[in-house]
Amino acid sequence: MQMDLWMPTATPMVDAGVLNEVARCADERDYGCLWVGEHVVLFDDYESSYPYSADGKIPVPPGTGLLEPITALSWVAARTTRLRLGTAMLLLPQRNPVYTAKEIATLDFLSDGRVDVGIGVGWLAEEMDACAVPFERRGARTDAYLDVLRTLWTDELSEHHSNFYDLAACRMDPKPRQLPHPPIHIGGESDAALRRVARSGDGWHSFDRAPEELADPLNRLRVLLDEQERQLDEITVTVCPYTKTLDVAAVHHYADAGADAVAALFLALEPAAVEPAFDALEPMRLAAKASS
Repeated sequence: MQMDLWMPTATPMVDAGVLNEVARCADERDYGCLWVGEHVVLFDDYESSYPYSADGKIPVPPGTGLLEPITALSWVAARTTRLRLGTAMLLLPQRNPVYTAKEIATLDFLSDGRVDVGIGVGWLAEEMDACAVPFERRGARTDAYLDVLRTLWTDELSEHHSNFYDLAACRMDPKPRQLPHPPIHIGGESDAALRRVARSGDGWHSFDRAPEELADPLNRLRVLLDEQERQLDEITVTVCPYTKTLDVAAVHHYADAGADAVAALFLALEPAAVEPAFDALEPMRLAAKASS
């Protein structure tokens, strides 16, 4: 099983010095992928409910924001040679899909094919309002935008027409290094997310789930994949334990439960704290490697 990292790129704590050390240590220690998330704006007061906390509030203190993910991963790419570069999650429905396709293709081209594209439909309606995108039907918008990404990444002459986007016949180069395109990982715990994985995902990225909680969604995913004439072994299952316990025993339990990768929550608030944080994770990384 692969050991990944899921890193909240929260400023002002996570700066260039922290990213430099994370890139160096992760590359040297043979981690699989560094995953980073996305929120372009946050709010002091909001009615939306964050799905991974009891009070419905995202645990980000005032004065803190997240680095833009593709820019941050480009910084990491320039300082690594092996580490994969993942978005978990890119909030696709609130983004311009043409610019997003271009940015990801550029990063994949320059990093020699090291990008994993994790996408989600989003939960913060107020953020989508700030991006002038309706919160309603964001799932259908995501599906349309995925089609836009794919045609720009794979077709010599790209074109898309739907209720959500019109793209006249055009050409986008360079294409990504990876063929047919960078792997697309679908984030989310809902039935709609699992259906999207079955239809068009290369991976499923689950968040805040303990090993014993994997059986039910994986069984549902098997049924949905069968309807698409696909198999579970075509899908990379990545789990970020987040608030759940991650120790050596848990790593083995995730592997036994069917996870292909575990993305450890990585918190280091200054450069000097990065290497000790990697030292603390080393037993789990070795356990994951032994489970392969």
